[in-house]
Amino acid sequence: MRTVAIRRPGTAAAAAALCVCATACGGEGLRSLFVGYTPHERYEHSLREAGLDQTALGRDWVAAAEEALDRAVPLEAPYREESYLDPREAAASGYRIGLRRGQRLRAQFESEPDSAYRVFFDVFVIPTGSAGTPRLLASADSLERELDFVARRDGDYLLRIQPELLRGGRYSITIVVGSSLAFPVDGHDTGAIRSWFGDPRDGGSRNHDGVDIFAPRGTPVIAAANGSVRSTRRNRLGGKVVWLTDELGRSLYYAHLDSQVVARGDPVRVGDTLGFVGNTGNARTTPPHLHFGIYERGYGPSDPYPALYDPPSTPAVFSGDPALIGELGRVSRDRTRVRSLPTSRAPVVTELSRHTPVRVTAGTGSWYRIALPDGASGYLAAELTELADSPIRSELVANGAILRTQPALSALALDSLIPGAEVPVLGSYGAFLYVQAPSGRAGWLSLN
Repeated sequence: MRTVAIRRPGTAAAAAALCVCATACGGEGLRSLFVGYTPHERYEHSLREAGLDQTALGRDWVAAAEEALDRAVPLEAPYREESYLDPREAAASGYRIGLRRGQRLRAQFESEPDSAYRVFFDVFVIPTGSAGTPRLLASADSLERELDFVARRDGDYLLRIQPELLRGGRYSITIVVGSSLAFPVDGHDTGAIRSWFGDPRDGGSRNHDGVDIFAPRGTPVIAAANGSVRSTRRNRLGGKVVWLTDELGRSLYYAHLDSQVVARGDPVRVGDTLGFVGNTGNARTTPPHLHFGIYERGYGPSDPYPALYDPPSTPAVFSGDPALIGELGRVSRDRTRVRSLPTSRAPVVTELSRHTPVRVTAGTGSWYRIALPDGASGYLAAELTELADSPIRSELVANGAILRTQPALSALALDSLIPGAEVPVLGSYGAFLYVQAPSGRAGWLSLN
């Protein structure tokens, strides 16, 4: 648990070098050297070029990027978090979220109105069934602080957010998961799907490689994405069909049309009419419907439902105290449960006694995300958390003692207390008290 924020030696020099580095990196000559690198990688390279990788702050910035992936916070979308990155320290935030193939992840970063600095977004996929290194898939770097990403396979993904060196402060992050395609039948939604991906066909000899969307004959069938018409044809199974290639390279398949109104090579925009619902091909004995499929080279057919369904997208409004974020708090009631996710249904990580100090790292809904004195993390109900700015009692140090950075006898010494010193107690954890020394420093005091 961090007890005090310390400005590292050489910060001013690092800031000056960083300014030179940022100016140099704007040149076209240097840009050409970084072709194929992500914005985060280019920035890291610029730190090395400026010699900042030899400073404690530069090394910590690189290490923070890796740590953010190792300690990513699990979440469920839609999710909005109020958080804090100390500009005096090299820091990064990591979030872990499960995505279905075809789902679109949107992340938006908002900082304080008077703060303008670069923020690096990176998306990684976690290897399936292995302990391998997360693989980088997408990156963004802009003052708009937004990222838009479409998952190409089911899996767990990591979103990392990291500001430039010596930048930070209070911020909010909003993460929403939704569809990557418009619904292909005008005036309808996923409630009109009556036959699903993977359903058996022809007595089980094959599977259904799409979804069937039922609608009255003649209902417009529309482009679900911007792209171009790859072909229009007629075949035995699909009857009158249209193939559309979208901007992500996906092939969208529209079948059983009553008629087609586009031709090969036509550019289309979302919502343009491609044809009309019918029951041509092997659907002539069924009610009119559109068979809609998605195919990708190297991936094969995918379930269209995740790409078409829009789940709730409005995250819970934070109802805690923004002033507590980034500060030291403490538990206000005995046997308070810390949970793995910000919901009362989530598994319990641990139970805390009253007055246990916690570092409040973020707030979401009616919960704070906290760091415990032993380094573990979780979510604590905001109503059970208070600012640890006033003493709960005082403690008389009879024989003198060492004030430590962590509640452990092996932790680094922070200060020393002389015999007879009386110190205000801000909290307690196990056999340690969190106190404020006469010097003003706060740290951990052993009761043994």
